[in-house]
Amino acid sequence: MSSAVKTAIQYLFIFGLTALLIWFSLSTLHVKEGENKWQYLYHTWQAADKGWLLLMAGVFMIGQAIRAERWRMLMAPTGYKATFYHSFLAMLIGYLVNLVIPRGGEVSRCYYLYKLNKSPVEISFGTVVIERIIDLLCLVLLVTLSFAVESEKLFAFISTLPIQANGLTGKLVIVGIALLVLVGTGFIIHWYSKRNQKLGSFLQRTWHGFKQGLAAVFKLEQKFLFIGYSAAIWALYFLMTFCVVMAFKETSVLGVGAVLSLFAIGAIAMAAPLPGGAGSYHTLVPAGLVFLYAIPQSDAVAFTFVFHAWQTLIMIVSGALALLVTSWIVKKKSATN
Repeated sequence: MSSAVKTAIQYLFIFGLTALLIWFSLSTLHVKEGENKWQYLYHTWQAADKGWLLLMAGVFMIGQAIRAERWRMLMAPTGYKATFYHSFLAMLIGYLVNLVIPRGGEVSRCYYLYKLNKSPVEISFGTVVIERIIDLLCLVLLVTLSFAVESEKLFAFISTLPIQANGLTGKLVIVGIALLVLVGTGFIIHWYSKRNQKLGSFLQRTWHGFKQGLAAVFKLEQKFLFIGYSAAIWALYFLMTFCVVMAFKETSVLGVGAVLSLFAIGAIAMAAPLPGGAGSYHTLVPAGLVFLYAIPQSDAVAFTFVFHAWQTLIMIVSGALALLVTSWIVKKKSATN
């Protein structure tokens, strides 16, 4: 089987699973006889406070600006300095690509940064991997904090999920399966890279870039500023959730603890390898709203669809504009040279 066919099957599975999860979420939206589900979603959008939604869009852009500056800081010690403007454009394009190719945005932003200022892809990708490790640590801290605030409700919610680990044996089985998957994936990549010179060369360069990116963390001149940027990024993500929660009458009565729980659930859902978290987000967040805070099922589903659609629209518009500006800059540089 050719690599093109394997890739096609992989993406068919991903988009098929996404469609299935979205369909499942929509199937739980109950409307009155003669009422259309899409009309129900549209009415939910119309009833939303647009001021809060516009504020959420502004907070998103500020968060991406800080993320671009943090990435620029991480690139500097590797010897390839990127301007804030270029890293910001590449960042927005990456979010756009993620909506189509799960995790493809991580590679694409490195590619577009290379087109803008010739920073080697393997070096910038190494710093992106370090970024993601830092973000994973922030997510773990966030989930820990949310459990500390809403532990009783969140543990009860987890017990309702279809995948459970009862007792020590169940937990050990899950950990064992996870380790087997990781080791097996590593073995397959190693085996295939030995037989594919191009892939092997790319992996070697990426590993070298990762080591340079890791070393860059310890070479940062303003380490506390870097930590501050990381904390600010996640604080702004939380603020985005707060803005959208406040935009809807049904959820505006929920407290800060509820917003923290929804943010944690949403962050975990968005981490799933699906385009823009679509499907996983539409399934988990409504379940959390219904179970944890007794929001009516239809309102919970409508809220989630509008929230995710608004966030996706922001990414599409900002990413498309960034792509146009980047293309113009690259063409201008080519014409000059």
